Amino acid sequence: MNDKAIQRPTAETLYHHELERLREWDSGPIPPGWNLSPLAVEKFVLGDDELDIQRKFVAQRELVTRIIISLATNRGAMLIGEPGTAKSWLSELLSAAISGQSTLTIQGGAISQTSQLLYSWNEALLNTQGPCAEALIPSPIYQGMLDGQLVRFEEIARCPQHIQDAILSIMSERQIMVPELGKDSVLFAREGFNIIATSNSLDSGIYAMSAALKRRMNFETIPPIRDLADEIDVVMRESEKLIRLSGVEVKPDALTIEVLTTLFHELRNGQTLDGRSTDRLAATVMSTAEAVSVAHAMGVHAYYYGSGTMALDNLVHFLIGAALKDNKDDRRRMKHYFETEVSIKKGEHWQQVYEQRRLL
Repeated sequence: MNDKAIQRPTAETLYHHELERLREWDSGPIPPGWNLSPLAVEKFVLGDDELDIQRKFVAQRELVTRIIISLATNRGAMLIGEPGTAKSWLSELLSAAISGQSTLTIQGGAISQTSQLLYSWNEALLNTQGPCAEALIPSPIYQGMLDGQLVRFEEIARCPQHIQDAILSIMSERQIMVPELGKDSVLFAREGFNIIATSNSLDSGIYAMSAALKRRMNFETIPPIRDLADEIDVVMRESEKLIRLSGVEVKPDALTIEVLTTLFHELRNGQTLDGRSTDRLAATVMSTAEAVSVAHAMGVHAYYYGSGTMALDNLVHFLIGAALKDNKDDRRRMKHYFETEVSIKKGEHWQQVYEQRRLL
């Protein structure tokens, strides 16, 4: 038996107690096949202080409500947005709350054959027993239809056209044909089944999404976090969680997180907090997720190489790895941002960061 801890627990594992609390509280009407009412699902995602439910996603309530309602109909939900806007995290949270699991996941870029989307066969059993239910290997789509659960489809636009056509058939007919099984050849989707898909708005993938498939799904754009205070809260909370899961006893430093998040916020938006224009980086989105990763790395570094306390004095070391990729002009843009914006920010902490410009 492997006694090593799981590196990344699922949402239903991380927030098991919250889901139990919501089930006990929930008195609203529950859609067929769901574990919770739409209102309880919304509270799980956006938080509720009275019920001691943590906010896990930052977005307008109306946006989350529309997505939840879409999943309660016979239309799927398509989440569009820039990299790092937590589309996948939102789909995981919704799946955990609605179906009690979030592991029925398909990666669009890894699918090239219809059998990968629908089902395949155990060749050994197929040769000895012939086509039978025991020899069938269900895909996440097949399992989701069989059990009546949400299926997460990551980067759906990266699927070839014939795969998209197969998805279209499933969304329309809600059934899969398995001719080899004879009288049991049709799998009908159970109540609770639906698809929640994601797609990167900056990288549409190799294949264009068919207009017919688009009509079967409600599209919702997931924007970057607009409010700096909200973003700081997310970076603080998520980096603390990741540091803890790394087995490291380091508390994220509030001032370091504020500076880090402000840098990402301004460079992503192309505008400082007081309205001046800045150069956007070409090769990096500077997303909230990237900021969380930098804070996570700083916490791990503080534990193994430092005094156990996250500090500003090595922030730029980690910023370089996250922000400066393979675009040679981005280093110039970053230096310009430091010289024109970081240099004039007030506070000893900002001057401490500015002094690290030599590393750029």
